[in-house]
Amino acid sequence: MISTIRIAAVLMLAASLAGTAFAQAPGADTYKAKCAMCHGQDGLAASPMAKNLKVLSFKDVAMLKASDAQFFASTKNGKNKMPAYAGKLTDAQIKDVVAFIRTLQK
Repeated sequence: MISTIRIAAVLMLAASLAGTAFAQAPGADTYKAKCAMCHGQDGLAASPMAKNLKVLSFKDVAMLKASDAQFFASTKNGKNKMPAYAGKLTDAQIKDVVAFIRTLQK
């Protein structure tokens, strides 16, 4: 009986850990839906569209030096050919996307 309880506990622990191992960072889904088409899934801006629009890789020195506030403002208000997402994304969604972009820069 005790070994059965231990096995059940181990299985439940393993299942809960597996679920968190595959959880995406906040902002990942929004990035994939709104940003990846130009910036690329990996943020490297290597697609023909990105090159045509002269999109910088998120690993470019200028992008690495940009503050979260600059990313937020560019996303909310638009910049150059990038459209504004004010009214399309909430401030919280934009903050989550900026945080996700930071994970792409590592």
